[in-house]
Amino acid sequence: MPNGPTFLTLPSRVSKPRARGLTHVLDKALTVPATHALIAQCADLIDIVKVGWGIGYVDPHFSERVAAYRAAGVEVSLGGTLLEVCAAQGKVAELRDWALSCGVSVVEVSNGLGLLDRESKAALVRQFSTDFTVAAEVGSKDQSVPVIADEWIAEMESDLEAGAQWLVTEGRESGTVGIYHGNGSVRDDLIDAIGARIPLERVIFEAPSKAQQTWFIATVGPDVNLGNIATDDVIPLETLRLGLRADTALQISAINPVQASHH
Repeated sequence: MPNGPTFLTLPSRVSKPRARGLTHVLDKALTVPATHALIAQCADLIDIVKVGWGIGYVDPHFSERVAAYRAAGVEVSLGGTLLEVCAAQGKVAELRDWALSCGVSVVEVSNGLGLLDRESKAALVRQFSTDFTVAAEVGSKDQSVPVIADEWIAEMESDLEAGAQWLVTEGRESGTVGIYHGNGSVRDDLIDAIGARIPLERVIFEAPSKAQQTWFIATVGPDVNLGNIATDDVIPLETLRLGLRADTALQISAINPVQASHH
């Protein structure tokens, strides 16, 4: 972080704008003062803010908050559910025009409600990628929908081909669906399958809990792209990435446990 101490040996972090090690934050309708406070505290650590669900449509201060984020070098994304509702009502063009007028830079194209087939979703990716950076999300919000790795990967490949810049793996704010079992543990076989066929630097893994963040940092590395990060967890996540928290210190920080035991 700028103006901070520099005496420790820590993993190097690519500075913004970066193509790996993204921190993708979930904004659940912060007030205008809280938005400015978040920016002042840690804008340098935030790559994308997703104003979740359909909040942007309802928030009367949305455009003002988007402008503040963008001025601080933070990209702003709409939640995918809003686009899904617009697609179901035949209002995609209206959403595009409104998002452009608000200064939104990223559009999430998802199918969490299960109303789109793969071709329709890819068509939305193509349509929005001409004006926005597209983050294409894969996975259902319904815990009862089976998670089939080959289907996920085929959809991810289709989204990349259609023009998606980022692929987002569903985890929800709860961290109990998609890439997670109902108890919040990671479906490591699914992550292995994705990693075997999809470049992980293009994937943003939704990881709302500390345990999930720790798993990805330990398994994929400190520069894994993580999403659905709570606004209060931005700096704590950075300490996990840098090995400044017990959960990752011995794996990441330049610590020799034998030498340390003698001090």
